[in-house]
Amino acid sequence: MASSHLILGGARSGKSRYALTDVPSRARVAFVATAQAGDGDMAVRIARHRAERPRHWLTIEEPFALGVRLAACAAEVDHVVIDCVTVWVANLLLRGDAEDDILAAGEALAALATRGMSGLTLISNEVGEGVVPATADGVRFRDLLGFVNQRLAAACDRVTLMVAGLPLTIKPPSASGPDHDLSPQTA
Repeated sequence: MASSHLILGGARSGKSRYALTDVPSRARVAFVATAQAGDGDMAVRIARHRAERPRHWLTIEEPFALGVRLAACAAEVDHVVIDCVTVWVANLLLRGDAEDDILAAGEALAALATRGMSGLTLISNEVGEGVVPATADGVRFRDLLGFVNQRLAAACDRVTLMVAGLPLTIKPPSASGPDHDLSPQTA
């Protein structure tokens, strides 16, 4: 049975590396990369991540249309890994998408996580434990990503928090509970 897994953590917490080890070894995997090599540092980081992945995985580079790409490839693979939701939300924000549109896109991604078309692993940064950003744009980004993460966590079968390379189970696979309204007004 297909399952969905959200892996959260801070920068350099081991999220991506853990996600690679959590995918069934014989699965046909599509890896959806959201980052774009806008500078040399990002190009090096992308190359490092690419080298860490198994060579037989299909790599799809998609900075914006995650829902469309996920729906298109899900029938052809056993598992999809999206790395990462953080960069995707930043891409949409930098493109000029309205906050409501970004939240709706997050809601659509969460809906795909509940369909069980194929296994799904989503990677995102936990932004609620850091300092308050110094700029209004930083606060806006933090809040949007936090709301998207809440929707994904509610929709996914499992949620893991990575701390210093160690996985901490936040929501085990069998966890189920009452639906909660996680709209921005009540969160």
